[in-house]
Amino acid sequence: QVQLVESGGGLVQPGGSLTLSCTASRSNFRIMPMAWYRQAPGNERDLVALITPGGGTNYADSVRGRFTISRDNAKNTVYLRMNNLKPEDTAVYYCNVPGGATPWGQGTQVTVSS
Repeated sequence: QVQLVESGGGLVQPGGSLTLSCTASRSNFRIMPMAWYRQAPGNERDLVALITPGGGTNYADSVRGRFTISRDNAKNTVYLRMNNLKPEDTAVYYCNVPGGATPWGQGTQVTVSS
């Protein structure tokens, strides 16, 4: 069964930066589109960014220009670089294929607070 393991979250001040990582335990990772989602308390899980197997990217309006998604197929890993973080970015961040068809990992908590 595929496993997704997210890491890199933490507490950061507004305006700060973090880089999240997600490693997938599947051999066909390189042909899979991947996405980052986030879920704040009381809210639904929302799509933040996605990346195609060829490296094409798309972002939610709320993070465009501040977040960058990338991937390293040799490491079965997708990254999310988050700059100029805002309190409203506080959430648990998850990775998955677009649509969430793979079992969800535990996520990684990002808290933006002064």
